Amino acid sequence: MENETLPTNGVIEKRSDRPVAETIDRLAEIVKSKGMRIFARIDHAAAARSVGLEMRPTEVLIFGDPRAGTDLMNSYPHLAIDLPLKALAWEDENGSVRLAYNSPNYLQKRYGLEDTAFQAIGKWIDEAVA
Repeated sequence: MENETLPTNGVIEKRSDRPVAETIDRLAEIVKSKGMRIFARIDHAAAARSVGLEMRPTEVLIFGDPRAGTDLMNSYPHLAIDLPLKALAWEDENGSVRLAYNSPNYLQKRYGLEDTAFQAIGKWIDEAVA
């Protein structure tokens, strides 16, 4: 895919043609439509402005489904470091917007999961940046 960067340290990155806030809005709507919960939305640029610092638009969306995640975390307690799922959108130095998330395959290998419930996130990210 031309707008995708190969996983580096387990992170997949894609380009979005929309501003950061709109990209995160789209992803939030997609995950909510799948029955998932939005746990938090963190606007790092707003936090920086609140202390007199500047930062390009940068937001993190934290989301998941306790019905799926609870059993996984009970079986693999360290998985709670990576759950709920997160996606990061930011504007780079050239004004391009990027959206990054943990590779489902990376999470599967990291925790020795035979199967992963995380594969759908790539499809949702694709929808958000489309």
